[in-house]
Amino acid sequence: MTSFAPDSIVLNRKLPLWYQVSQSLRASILGRSPQDPLRLPTEEQLAGHYGVSVLTMRQALKELEEEGLITRHRRRGTFIEPDAQRGAPVRLLGSVDAIVAQQSGMVTELLEHGSGPVPAELAGFFPDLEQAATYHRLRCDEKTGEPTNHARNWVRPELADRIDAEDLTRWPMTKVLRDVVGVDISRITDTVEARLADPETSRLLQVPLLSPILHYTGVTYDQRGRVLDVVVIHYRGDRFSFTVTLDAH
Repeated sequence: MTSFAPDSIVLNRKLPLWYQVSQSLRASILGRSPQDPLRLPTEEQLAGHYGVSVLTMRQALKELEEEGLITRHRRRGTFIEPDAQRGAPVRLLGSVDAIVAQQSGMVTELLEHGSGPVPAELAGFFPDLEQAATYHRLRCDEKTGEPTNHARNWVRPELADRIDAEDLTRWPMTKVLRDVVGVDISRITDTVEARLADPETSRLLQVPLLSPILHYTGVTYDQRGRVLDVVVIHYRGDRFSFTVTLDAH
């Protein structure tokens, strides 16, 4: 037996058990480090871990095998495919230009824009505002047309008055604020979390419900330390990874 230990999950009895187990295992496989072993525990051990039958576990593993994430060998066991890696990395290199460059090769559709209350979980970034301008965009791969992420921005209303919505189909909000609106950006704080796709994200990104996604929150500040924009982006978990480069000098 290897030291591979997928996270425990609370199973929802309204969804197929094999599907939920396969998505949990999938997230663990895609989120593993290169040093982790490739061999998985036995079907019986995995079934015990998740509290499901061996038959359910086999169905979950079959799904991952068909996706190319694992291979199963009689008497030898089940192994993670070494090339089962996420696709194009999103690199946070510490510059505004890097963030702008990241969106190259993407086709962007502006789904909606307007104004609305700041969500409770983001209210701390805008202590002086009750309403903010909102923008919701969907980005797709330029070559394949495949959805890659969808983003929601909350922007200070006085800045939104100077934003042409059409510009947001060509450039990231960061570039629009800096180069079109003329804001002097001081810094951007990035937070990345692993989550499961909710119904809206599942529909927009064309991924199964509860499949792993990357939940990114970016907060843009001006020179006075005031928050100008908060963006929440949901990335397909099977297409992106995040690499952060820190300069030690």
